Amino acid sequence: MLNVPVTCSFLLGPDMKVFHKANTLPAGYLFHTKEEEDAEVWDLADLTLQCGRKGDSVKLALSWIYYGAAGFEKQIDHAFEVAHHLATKVEEDGNFQLISSNPPPCLQMGKNRKSKRQLIRDEKKLKRKNQEFEEEETSHDAKRQRFEAQPEAAGDFIPLDEGNDVNRPYDEPEREFFGMLADEEQEYFRRADEMLELDDFPSAEDRDIFLENVYKEAEGKELKLASSQSCSRLMERLIMLSNTRQKKHLFEAFASHFVTLVTHRFASHCCEKLFLVSAPVVTRELAGIEEEQDKAEEVGSEEKPTSSMEELFLLTLDELEQHLTYLLSDRFASHTLRVLLLVLSGRPLEGASTKSLLQSKKKEHISVARPTANSELDSQLRAVPESFTMATQKIIEDTAASMDATALRVLATHPTGNPVLQLLLELDISLNAKDKNKKDSLLLFKLLPGAPSSLNDATSSATDFINQMLYDPIGSRLIESIITHSPAQVFKGLHANFFGPRIDSYVRNDIASYPAIKALVRMGKDDLANAVEKILPEVTKLVERGRYNVLKTLLERCNVRHATSQLNSLVKLICSAAGTDPNSLVAKFCGLDEEEVVSKNEPQQFAKNKLVLKSHGCQLVTAMLSIPGQPSRAVQASLLSLDSDQILRLATTSSPTVTVLTTAFSAPSQVPNFHKALVSKLMQHTMELANSQFGHKVLIAIVSVPSKGQGLSIPFHLKEGVISVLASHERELRDSWTGRNVWRTWKGDLWSHRRSEWIRWIKEFDPAETKDGLASKPKPWQTARAGDKRR
Repeated sequence: MLNVPVTCSFLLGPDMKVFHKANTLPAGYLFHTKEEEDAEVWDLADLTLQCGRKGDSVKLALSWIYYGAAGFEKQIDHAFEVAHHLATKVEEDGNFQLISSNPPPCLQMGKNRKSKRQLIRDEKKLKRKNQEFEEEETSHDAKRQRFEAQPEAAGDFIPLDEGNDVNRPYDEPEREFFGMLADEEQEYFRRADEMLELDDFPSAEDRDIFLENVYKEAEGKELKLASSQSCSRLMERLIMLSNTRQKKHLFEAFASHFVTLVTHRFASHCCEKLFLVSAPVVTRELAGIEEEQDKAEEVGSEEKPTSSMEELFLLTLDELEQHLTYLLSDRFASHTLRVLLLVLSGRPLEGASTKSLLQSKKKEHISVARPTANSELDSQLRAVPESFTMATQKIIEDTAASMDATALRVLATHPTGNPVLQLLLELDISLNAKDKNKKDSLLLFKLLPGAPSSLNDATSSATDFINQMLYDPIGSRLIESIITHSPAQVFKGLHANFFGPRIDSYVRNDIASYPAIKALVRMGKDDLANAVEKILPEVTKLVERGRYNVLKTLLERCNVRHATSQLNSLVKLICSAAGTDPNSLVAKFCGLDEEEVVSKNEPQQFAKNKLVLKSHGCQLVTAMLSIPGQPSRAVQASLLSLDSDQILRLATTSSPTVTVLTTAFSAPSQVPNFHKALVSKLMQHTMELANSQFGHKVLIAIVSVPSKGQGLSIPFHLKEGVISVLASHERELRDSWTGRNVWRTWKGDLWSHRRSEWIRWIKEFDPAETKDGLASKPKPWQTARAGDKRR
């Protein structure tokens, strides 16, 4: 840059004496000066940082004398101009990628030569951008022509009412922008979210004070918080921790903006959480119950919410109702609409079926450390006001009246519209099926016109709908809802024309097998026996294809319907399909005979399918253990044929595999000394089980098995052996949460300090007739004494 060929770097400054005082390094170099002389310093070793090369220092000093400060300034400016010119050339050339900024901050400019793959990717990206630009230019004209030619167009969003604006198809609402939080606000709310997640407060009172301060800071910023990617989680936590007054305040803050909020990626989750936690408040207000915290706040506050929670929900519904067409199939709003329908209907807010209907498996779970007070109301049916029932019926009637059969078919195969249609169908049947005036207008008969008589006609639209949906990955879920909730006459028609004659082919298919399972659950004993007789020749194929859920349902329903002969035939064929050795049942279905080798080239979906298949196999084995008789006997014999390492692997692999063992310890023995033999094989692995995330559940199951009893017992000396092993590794157990759980469950401290009390405690699990002092079988000396008294 300075046209001086030097090796080292040099730092130039206005005062040479400052450098000399700060970097004095006396050495045997040229131009030495005496310490007492206050003269100009020429010792290059003292003035030159790093290694002190004399030649480079001389070159730089001579160049400075020759060019001067003005000459150096021109050379530096010229060097930066050249660097800027080079950076511009690199940016224009598509074969290179500029790493540093342009103009460059220094003369060290970085560039990478693009690979062939990256060049191809850039070319495809450019083509895609050009194509999107061309499509955007012609989109308005194309949409106008399509709507004029076909008013009831079918697409991602299906119109339910008329009069849609051509420029805004499918009644899409206008999106609002609520602004962004300042950097300081974002940082404050992010820290607040972390503190609430950790819940590391000295006391509950300190946490309440902190929450109140966060609410004050968030006042007026609710819409920004809900629509912020980084702060929407905090809003969800605040909603979960809020009292009734604060929930109503949030309803008022969100009012007139709900349409935008429910269609927003992040704000829609906040609306769902607000609806869910506010639903129990409606029930409490209906019963005249008021929270104590709200009473205390109302005494010290002049402002009191005038609107009830029922009115706030109805106002929200009025706001959303005019855009119901769009919300049914919107990617985010459809989830919120399901939650709102659930709240209005009074159905339980928690449960496996409810969870799968409301949210996807990928939904992030936001939790708080403090448990909420609504847990009891969430898990049971809730009392709702009559206005909620009328609002639900109105939504169903508007949907049924606005959509013809074609639109319903499209919605049935829509990824986000299908779950809403399932919920509407279920609510419609439960509310209106018994009303003769509304029976003909049910959504069910919109989907299946003329049912059940039309199901006998192979050319009817109802038959065509069932045949199409049975093999559709999304539509089959609607068929499951129809089978589960349809009236008895409709199900009889479905069974007579579809599932009765073709049940064996349905259970072989990976999609149609799920509606077939729902049909098996509703069948009576005779229909179930006929279905099993048709499926028996296909059992080997079902095992090969991994249809373990079908086999599990068949076994459970045969047990419930007392179809014993069909049950035994199923067990016999399942055992023979598992392998030549009948004892290989558990090893086959639980994946113990497969080596767990993870390949890097193996697709992730394939590995996931293998885990699901193993989980279904474990559920089949668990179901067989729960059925007394031949099914349980076959599994118990198979478990005893495993070696100790295989049983350890079964106990420590996953939750489904360990459930097999915990169920085995709670099931009555069908094989002599089954529980005793199983514990004996696990004894040598006691500490491995105790320190395992899943295996410690086996030790917890063992302690609750009685020491004496018919069919279900583990001898006392085996339990004593287990606690002895645990006591010898007490310090190791206390280092892990699983070990501490096992030590606490087995009452290790009681064993160490008061062993007689531990023996008394462990025998409390025994049946009453076998406890000490109440033994059913008298001792020999007691028998002799009784004989003497009789004489």
